[in-house]
Amino acid sequence: MAGRRAGAGAGARALLALLALRALGAAAHPQCLDFRPPFRPPQPLRFCAQYSAFGCCAPEHDSALARRFAALAARVDAAVWAECAGYALDLLCQECSPYAAHLYDAEDPSTPLRTVPGLCEDYCLDMWQTCRGLFRHLSPDRELWALEGNRAKFCHYLSLDDEDYCFPRLLVNENLNSNLGRVVADAKGCLQLCLEEVANGLRNPVAMVHARDGTHRFFVAEQVGLVWAYLPDRSRLEKPFLNISRAVLTSPWEGDERGFLGLAFHPGFRHNGKLYVYYSVGDDDFREWIRISEFRVSEDDVNTVDHGSERIILEIEEPASNHNGGQLLFGDDGYLYIFTGDGGMAGDPFGKFGNAQNKSALLGKVLRIDVNRNERGPLYRIPPDNPFVGDPAARPEVYALGVRNMWRCSFDRGDPATDAGRGRLFCGDVGQNKFEEVDLVERGRNYGWRAREGFECYDRKLCANASLDDVLPIFAYPHKLGKSVTGGYVYRGCEYPNLNGLYIFGDFMSGRLMSLRENLGTSQWRYSEICMGRGQTCQFPGLINNYYPHIISFAEDEAGELYFMSTGMPSATAAHGVVYKMIDPSRRAPPGKCQIQPAQVKVRSRLIHFVPKEKFIRTTESNRRPTARTPTKAPRRSHPTAARPAPTPRATRRPGRRRGGRRRGRPGTDDPEPSDGAVRLVRPAGLSPGRGRVEVFAGGRWGTVCDDAWDIKAAAVVCRQLGFAYAVRAAKRAEFGEGRTLPILLDDVRCAGGERNLLQCAHAGLGSHNCDHQEDAGVVCSREDPDL
Repeated sequence: MAGRRAGAGAGARALLALLALRALGAAAHPQCLDFRPPFRPPQPLRFCAQYSAFGCCAPEHDSALARRFAALAARVDAAVWAECAGYALDLLCQECSPYAAHLYDAEDPSTPLRTVPGLCEDYCLDMWQTCRGLFRHLSPDRELWALEGNRAKFCHYLSLDDEDYCFPRLLVNENLNSNLGRVVADAKGCLQLCLEEVANGLRNPVAMVHARDGTHRFFVAEQVGLVWAYLPDRSRLEKPFLNISRAVLTSPWEGDERGFLGLAFHPGFRHNGKLYVYYSVGDDDFREWIRISEFRVSEDDVNTVDHGSERIILEIEEPASNHNGGQLLFGDDGYLYIFTGDGGMAGDPFGKFGNAQNKSALLGKVLRIDVNRNERGPLYRIPPDNPFVGDPAARPEVYALGVRNMWRCSFDRGDPATDAGRGRLFCGDVGQNKFEEVDLVERGRNYGWRAREGFECYDRKLCANASLDDVLPIFAYPHKLGKSVTGGYVYRGCEYPNLNGLYIFGDFMSGRLMSLRENLGTSQWRYSEICMGRGQTCQFPGLINNYYPHIISFAEDEAGELYFMSTGMPSATAAHGVVYKMIDPSRRAPPGKCQIQPAQVKVRSRLIHFVPKEKFIRTTESNRRPTARTPTKAPRRSHPTAARPAPTPRATRRPGRRRGGRRRGRPGTDDPEPSDGAVRLVRPAGLSPGRGRVEVFAGGRWGTVCDDAWDIKAAAVVCRQLGFAYAVRAAKRAEFGEGRTLPILLDDVRCAGGERNLLQCAHAGLGSHNCDHQEDAGVVCSREDPDL
């Protein structure tokens, strides 16, 4: 029997390793016990070696499981251990499975974990014959112990409602193991990603930038002329970082292209405090122009601009109110890049060949200027290697020409390991009647407008001119897919390795999210649409699978993670804008690899803590893009705009069968209300399960617990409720964050240690307290004896 059992366990583990490497289309929901996607460990695991390629265990967790295995061996009779060691190894290592959250029935962080993974009936019946006594050492669950003498009830208790995920059947489940660890595409080839809400209530958020100063703050600009500073924890300073709304020319008209359009921090901002803005201005004679100005940060407050420090660097008259460009970027060369539109109207009608083909005009161009060391002398200089220096028929600021209205450009940071691709300049150029395009901008090149739109001729006579020497875009798409491109970024962040090298962009009108990936052998770019994940794909805590349709801009944070901004109503005065972070649910970086240490910032303004508002919507099909109503008014960038869409109705979940209170429901609209005394742990991202702020349910609401009298006995009650055998520590002073959005429900909690929940302990009375959220209590729990 022992030999057969050991062989079966080894065979199952070998089969899993083989299946994990396969790459067939599938729909599954890998998730770890910390409620996040699995990862590739930084080095091979020594104990649970079958999960070395992909799973949920870092080497530290693997070592902890090995110690638990050794402690079991020391406690169990040698003859029994000879029969049961293979089972113990199997069960312990399921914490490393890429489907650990399913095996432990813990997809929802507000519900307790199982103490033993869910078992398939045949496996359980086999194990019960000889090794049922092992569970007394593996689990503190006394209900399980009481069923030990009844094989049918015992195995029924250990089963899962979702039998696809029971162990060891999930090892050979084709749907679960094919394409594991790769970005999943649906049947139509649409890449399934998810989103995390980062900021909301914004009025047409046109830009989000960071200062490259080590603080990991991010700054979000609204079209009306305000810039808001956000701290790394996503709290916003109540006082605006910059407010030039009185000078900015814009209107409430849906789609007005004028306004505050761009923002860039000087590469030396940490030392010189300089930043640059791009905005529209006008006068009483209805003349309009764009302005690029320099500001300095306040000497008294690094979170506020000195508004009296403005110096106008450059102004360019605009012959029409549209096609205003708006991007500002600093390159690795230290120069400031300015992206202007062609002046507006339709077809660039200005002059013989239009502004874009006129080298003596600054409109319809990419400009490059030197704003370094400009305290004395000219406000900017011309870089000596600008392509048209010395050409009497050209403005020396011109770096590239032939652009219509480049809306959002970015420099590639380069591959994190090889630096390949670093410095490439990507731009989305909004089209006229037929095509939108993505360009790779290079020094001195002509990008074809108005001779060409996308790959096709627009002005046929000009297009036939052999001296044009224009560069074709790397990608163009017709207006049936979208009518106003919004350029994006090449992903080079740390958190989602599968996305490395993927250029992600979108369309303002259709709401499509799109991507391009370069074939390094052919230099061709492969297109894939991006969809919001279907089914359970995005069912992780804090993630959502929907967004507002008007994609205004994309952004990188200081660590290189990718974001985009969109709104449901494209008006400069409508506070419907949201910032979303892009998430790959298929694979993340190993825990600890992407930790940041933000430099401290002294905050003088009151902080407004972030409260997410968007919700996960349960769907069965990939959400290819948001649904918008019929266009009504002329928009920003000269295309029809859509009214704010009605909320997408939630799908109804089929009722699942439940067993004796052991089964916990998944999040959804029809989940039952928790019972009084239920607890959950809330913790900052990156912490392992078993630690966090304690929140208790009572009187129909969730609330926090004050740490007055909070001790290890109270922590033991919470840990036991959540399925952990040991309470390691009672945490105080809001160690795991403050639950400011919740009421304080319990104070002066005094437990003997044997109570079923905190409400059975002595306390000051439900809702009675003399504390604040700075005293929110927490716990650290463990399945492993901390004294071993």
